[in-house]
Order: sequence, then C-alpha cells, then structure tokens
Amino acid sequence: MTTPDTTTKRARGRPKKTEDERDDGNRRQALISAAAQLFKLKGYDATSTREIATKVGMQAGSPFYHFGNKQDLLLAVMVEGMKQAIARQHRVLDALLLQAPHSTPRARLRALVRHHFDVLLGPDSDFIPVMLYEWRSLNPTQSQAITALKDDYEAAWIPVLQALHDSGDLRAPVGLARLMIFGALNWSVQWYEAPLATANKRQAAKHATLDDLTAAALDLFLMAPAAQSL
Repeated sequence: MTTPDTTTKRARGRPKKTEDERDDGNRRQALISAAAQLFKLKGYDATSTREIATKVGMQAGSPFYHFGNKQDLLLAVMVEGMKQAIARQHRVLDALLLQAPHSTPRARLRALVRHHFDVLLGPDSDFIPVMLYEWRSLNPTQSQAITALKDDYEAAWIPVLQALHDSGDLRAPVGLARLMIFGALNWSVQWYEAPLATANKRQAAKHATLDDLTAAALDLFLMAPAAQSL
C-alpha cells in the first residue's frame, strides 16, 4: 500500500483567471466602445491599440487578450454597430406597427429615415460612421461579414420603397433609389453638427434637428404627399 501524496498538485488546464479576466465580457465591450470613439475621432490608421487600452484603463497589451489584432477590433466595432442598428430598426418598425397597424409606406419610410439619422448622428453614434469611413481597412472575409449585416439592415427598406414606387410616390427604380437614398443620408456624417442657436441660415441648416433632416429627406426623395393622412 502506497502512502498518499500530500504535496500540492498543480491544476491542469488553463491557469485560474484573475478578477479582471473574469470580467471579459464587460472589458471587451469597453474596448469596442473606446475603439469606436477613437476610430471616429482620429481614424483607424492614426489610432494605436495603446491609446484604446489607455482610454479604458488597461495595460497596452491587454486588447490582444480579447482581439487578435487591431483589424479584428475594427471588425468588432462594425459588427457591434450593425447589430445594434438592426435591433433598433426592428423595434422602431414594431412600435410603428403597434401604434398604427395601417400605416402608409410614406410613414414607414419616415420611421426608417429618422432611425437611420439617429444611428448616424444621435447619441452613441460612433459605430456606423466608423464603418462608413474605414470599411476599406477590412480584409475580404471581414468585408463579407459586414456586407451580410448591411444587407440585413437594408432589407427592411426594400418592400417600403417598392410600395412607394408602385403608388407613384417614388419615381426612381427601387434598386437605384435605395443606393441613392443611403448615399445621401450617410453623407450627413460629413457635415452635420448638433443643433445650436444661430441667426445664420447656412449654419442653421448644418445644425438642424434630426426631425428636420428627416422631413427634408422625404421632401427630396418622394413626390408631394397626397391630401390623405400620413
């Protein structure tokens, strides 16, 4: 009979996580949010992972515990932004359907455009502008993943635009109209600034509210509304 070994044995497998490592989900999310802010402010190429880590109080090498490289972090920013946008868009359309089950295509487009402006220009709107600015920095596989999410987001617009085209409110072919509408809306991230008090009409246009932008967009893209209620 052998004597039991009372010495301490080393645990197999990965070492026990530290308190910081046990908070992986929150810290990963903090890195994504910080990266979105810095990528939008400074650009992807001009932002270092050290700056991102510092912004969230981490050591310089800590981001690589969560992401293989800076490009992977960029992809995570874009994926997070698109998933948030898709989820919020579903909620906006569901709320409209609940409020007005027989809402017109024009009303549905208004809701989609207003939501899109909020995604681009509203609070916590760093993610999608980064995608618009920096998508060329992705590799082909990453680009495909973002394209799939973008297609999912835009899919909700196609039946609305088709209904408007069928009614004569939208003259352009649906495919071209979709591309031109998103091109025009997305460009607002280049010039828009938050509202402020100003007597200068040119400046006032830059500082319009998101509701003002929505109304202007519908006036630009659609025929004048009929007398019926929207």
